[in-house]
Amino acid sequence: MSETTGASYAAAGVDIEAGDRAVELMKEWVKKAQRPEVLGGLGGFAGLFDASALKNYERPLLASATDGVGTKVDIARRLGVYDTIGHDLVAMVMDDIVVCGAEPLFMTDYICVGKVHPERVAAIVKGIAEGCVLAGCALVGGETAEHPGLLGEDDFDVAGAGTGVVEADRLLGADRIRTGDAVIAMASSGLHSNGYSLVRHVLLDQAGLALDTHVDELGRTLGEELLEPTKIYSLDCLALMRTTEVHAFSHVTGGGLAANLARVIPDDLHAIVDRSTWTPAPIFDLVGTTGQVERLELEKTLNMGVGMIAIVPQESTDVALATLADRGVDAWVAGEITDRGEHTTGAALIGDYAG
Repeated sequence: MSETTGASYAAAGVDIEAGDRAVELMKEWVKKAQRPEVLGGLGGFAGLFDASALKNYERPLLASATDGVGTKVDIARRLGVYDTIGHDLVAMVMDDIVVCGAEPLFMTDYICVGKVHPERVAAIVKGIAEGCVLAGCALVGGETAEHPGLLGEDDFDVAGAGTGVVEADRLLGADRIRTGDAVIAMASSGLHSNGYSLVRHVLLDQAGLALDTHVDELGRTLGEELLEPTKIYSLDCLALMRTTEVHAFSHVTGGGLAANLARVIPDDLHAIVDRSTWTPAPIFDLVGTTGQVERLELEKTLNMGVGMIAIVPQESTDVALATLADRGVDAWVAGEITDRGEHTTGAALIGDYAG
């Protein structure tokens, strides 16, 4: 009787040994993204966080968020650079959490690949861990899934979920905002992690630019510009709350500045943002000019140079700007809060950009 070889997981395209090696490689990076409240190590079925650390809160509210980085992963894949995309993931999750005034506590990630390349997966986790350090949170666990047949061998995607905590009476939001409040803009590091479907369509598909093309206006290659990590504002926002009164934050992501700012404005008020208070980085003009994209369409898709907004009382403006400057954050007063009047939306951009 002859022996026959049946089907196997490996034959179906899933390499368990490669997955195990990826876990070993990422352990050193996960150790760097810890907080004292974290229990256990990497490899368990669940991450553990000691909730007794919250016993000093009168009424702790847990804040949670989940997100990915969209088609920016395609740029990382094309360039073979995997250790920055994790910064983007942490920023997209934890900067949503800090908007309500919550301190980031911990995060988990999900990495989906067509084929596990251990060093590549470890590089992605390295970036996530480094991002967690910048956000002040712990990376308590995650999952790497191999999906042969659904994704190409070099294809991947990332997603993450995070949790934070805020004292109930310190919860930020629309109910705190008053007429006359100042709108403080914090500069973005570039495109961040939104609008890449438009950016890729315009610059790569339509214009046919190569990622290794040096672009004089950018002062570097196109690929380097497009992979610039999203700025993580979490600790800057928390520092602002410690030093002065803050009424609200708005994280400028998909939908642009006006639409995201409107999300935190009460129905009877209106936020006016003056474009003349800043000059968008060259990458925004490059996309607009190359693709003949109308300004309104750009502003509905890209952050246009502003990654986070703080709304503070007028009397807190000087302290707020000084705090952010001390932390190396480029910030400025970009507008103010007024009565809604005849405005149909919660926020609007006026004027023309400087420069």
